[in-house]
Amino acid sequence: MPGGTGLCGQCVRHPPPFERAVAAFDYDYPWDGLLAAFKFRAALDLASTLADQLQEAVAAQGMPAPDLLLPTPLSAARLRERGHNQAWEIARRLAQRLALPARCDLLLRIKDTPHQLSLPQAGRAANVRGAFAVEPARRAELRGRTVAVIDDVMTTGATAAEMTRTLLQAGARGVAVWVLARTPID
Repeated sequence: MPGGTGLCGQCVRHPPPFERAVAAFDYDYPWDGLLAAFKFRAALDLASTLADQLQEAVAAQGMPAPDLLLPTPLSAARLRERGHNQAWEIARRLAQRLALPARCDLLLRIKDTPHQLSLPQAGRAANVRGAFAVEPARRAELRGRTVAVIDDVMTTGATAAEMTRTLLQAGARGVAVWVLARTPID
């Protein structure tokens, strides 16, 4: 967004359920290749540098610290396929740097969905509808707390919106979305 502009046109017309989204960089060269290596080829040596970039972006926005960091969860099948959750790798490093708690067992992915990459923009919200839940025995840990959900890439915001709705319904006071990269809006 140009300096001094608070919301994009899409957010004015259709406000997302999350309070704010911060991205460290555009999903473009060279970051797109680095993120693909990190996500799909287990280049975990990039995690620290990527966490640094996200921490700087959040600090530059002057955002208040959340009470809790939550990674975007993967389905059990996707976690087995990759061997790691890239969002958790970033969230746990940020939590350490920011002296905040991070939990990977509160927000769960309960529906294994096709990769969002393979879907047209219009089908992405339907693809993730009902895909997330809060661990029932841990709902009280969210009640009244502000949360930052961590992810690697935001394209349409469908996944972030669905996770936010799930967290708010479980009692979270507010949700921000912190992503490494944002696909530029055409």
